[in-house]
Amino acid sequence: MERVACIDVGTNTALLLVADLDPGSFRILPVEHRQTIVRLGQKVDEGKVIRREAIDRLVACLSSYEARCRSLGVSNIVAAGTSALRDASNRDEVTGEVLQATGIELRCISGREEADLTFFGAVAGMEGVPAPFTVIDIGGGSTEIIMGSTSSVERSVSIDIGSVRLTERFFTTLPPAPGQFESARAEINRLLSANLAPFFASRQELFGVAGTLTTIAQVSMGDLSFNPEKVHGFRLRFDHVHRLLERLRTMSLQEIVALGIPEGRADVILMGTLILHQFMRLLGVGSVTVSIQGLRFGMAQKELLRLRNQG
Repeated sequence: MERVACIDVGTNTALLLVADLDPGSFRILPVEHRQTIVRLGQKVDEGKVIRREAIDRLVACLSSYEARCRSLGVSNIVAAGTSALRDASNRDEVTGEVLQATGIELRCISGREEADLTFFGAVAGMEGVPAPFTVIDIGGGSTEIIMGSTSSVERSVSIDIGSVRLTERFFTTLPPAPGQFESARAEINRLLSANLAPFFASRQELFGVAGTLTTIAQVSMGDLSFNPEKVHGFRLRFDHVHRLLERLRTMSLQEIVALGIPEGRADVILMGTLILHQFMRLLGVGSVTVSIQGLRFGMAQKELLRLRNQG
């Protein structure tokens, strides 16, 4: 048994999973979850540079994660950066500062690797998952759609539509002007329509991961706070998403926060909901099963394979 930490540094949120890995039973046993909104991708779509204040937020977050990992007896920390880090021209500066300040090697992974790790992580530990199935991960900077079975990925795509990226590009106020909302919807439709054809074969079994999906599930259940046990496995129907989208598009930031959505996510949840709504509508999907797992669990599974091979 080995205790490891897996950190997913996204465009909006940095997520920590501390888990015990058992190579014998090939099980991931979660010890602790943490999430911190760092908004690393602030204005990255516009300037392709991660700002000084965003780097400082990330370093502060990862310093606290590293201290917590030490207190929990973690033997190995693996960390991956996704869309914002991929887009940034100063990514080496960011990873260098993180390494110097925390000792954590933050690796910038490709969209393909992110998709593969997310896919396997979403259903890690689940029994009887039918094939083929699809996993969607709506992030702050990009959306990954992956199809396959529990043993292999058949098709994956990473599309530059994310809740932070498109909010910054299209919305100047909340609620947005009708023209801004329709322009965002048209852009989402354009990019999804160009990529969705292969995924019609696996639309009957759909899983959704990451903060947009889990937040929509929480609000759809009427909860003011996040309960991972309730959210994990929740069957989110298209009518849930449609009703929430119609509510959010008329609400101010303060009204959205009052739904129980954290401030660092409240300003981008409308766009995230719009992306999910259009994805489900264009693919003709009636429901999506929400998973609180994802990239971090895929990273843990990769570490588990490494440990098994070493043994």
